[in-house]
Amino acid sequence: MKVVLAGFNVDLGAIAPCGEGELTPETIAAAYARISRSPLSVDELRKIARKDVEKARQSNEKIVFEMGHSSIAEHAIFNIDIMGISRLLVEEVEKFRLVSFTEKSQRYCLFQDDFTLPDELKNHALSDLFLSIIRQQQHFYRVAYERLKSILTSEKGSYLSPTDDNLAKEDARYAISLATHTQLGMTINARNLELMIRRLAAHPLKEARTLSQALFETVHPIAPSLIRYTKPTDYDVAYHDLPEIKGAPSSDFKAVELIWFTPEADTRLVAALLYRSGGGKGFDECLLEAKQLPKERKREIVKESLRHLQPYDQVRREFEIVDLVYDLTVSATCFAQLKRHRMATILAQAYNPDLGITIPPRMLRAGLAEDFKKLIETTNESYRRLIREVPPAAPYILTNAHRRKLVLKVNARELYHISRLRLDRHAQWDIRSIVQEMVHEAQRVMPLTLLLAGGRNTYEENYQTIFSPKEEKSQ
Repeated sequence: MKVVLAGFNVDLGAIAPCGEGELTPETIAAAYARISRSPLSVDELRKIARKDVEKARQSNEKIVFEMGHSSIAEHAIFNIDIMGISRLLVEEVEKFRLVSFTEKSQRYCLFQDDFTLPDELKNHALSDLFLSIIRQQQHFYRVAYERLKSILTSEKGSYLSPTDDNLAKEDARYAISLATHTQLGMTINARNLELMIRRLAAHPLKEARTLSQALFETVHPIAPSLIRYTKPTDYDVAYHDLPEIKGAPSSDFKAVELIWFTPEADTRLVAALLYRSGGGKGFDECLLEAKQLPKERKREIVKESLRHLQPYDQVRREFEIVDLVYDLTVSATCFAQLKRHRMATILAQAYNPDLGITIPPRMLRAGLAEDFKKLIETTNESYRRLIREVPPAAPYILTNAHRRKLVLKVNARELYHISRLRLDRHAQWDIRSIVQEMVHEAQRVMPLTLLLAGGRNTYEENYQTIFSPKEEKSQ
């Protein structure tokens, strides 16, 4: 066995040109592309690629683009700082699944007055209206932050702790707009980066197209053989251009509605667990066997699959055979966190003022609710005017309190992960409320499958309850 550290991402500004060959991730991609057909060792292949970068690039172009082995481009990794973009655009960037993001948090950082004035509004008669609303929102944000700090201090009867200060920030942020500037760090492979550049280039927002060009100009000189097809196709354009259904939404909607789930989910999970050691049996045979088992035996099998689980462990992959589909109505604040669960399927509608807003309970206690509602009314009036005259610019003016509808499809394994993170005591109250209802609805229809779902802070208690000697003896 031979194990070699091939390389790792470094800050190029921290090192001087050294070693052999040009500094580019393309040589690793080119070397790995040759593994399947060359008798040479991997480290020798990398050495050859480094000595002739131009030949390595030609190899990449042939293998990735002519032969269609696109996964080779995944060996080239980029860490990219993205600064000074709107929260609205971040939602487009973070749609890409196989990418890692860390974003500046509005829960922990006090945001300043930086925001995006959409290019669509520059030199437009409505730009003054837009700027006026943004400034009103920012003013309310600062006032709310100070008032919430005061309320939290008085409720505790003591000094304001750093945690309480963050609570004031996380509730005040409901007033600021999706135009607010943020920044993020992104780790992405060349294959996904090429797709991101192309999709953003086809986006109706000028800000998205500007980011596309900036990404291309940043990475293409370093990896020209892997970042190649960046011009949007007709499909990329159509990707953002689906027909819209007109009309106001129903006023009778639920924040969380379980609209579909795998039939006989608990039994199917048991069948999947039996299948793992089925000795050659087909899944249908295992399913038939699971259906004939008494309820107590099914519970015992599921418990055994969870017996040595720790709070940081993922449940077994067999849990992926069970699916759930939810219709959710969430605030922009909640969606900003929910979208991070990229292994889920998320189909989101546009933000819609007709769906109302989410008001933090602490705002009510602080006596801020009425002023906040007036601010929202003014925002909505401006939105309606913008959507008529400059449609692409309108969503920027909406706040973190505004809502959107989305369909969320998860398997049970992913729901376990979501519950661990979002039902923990450190989770933000808005998403915690949504996920609590999601888990409740799921446990109602598949109690065995979601037997140990819950937050990390309650994990030990739940585990001890399920695996207590008394509970096990009763079986």
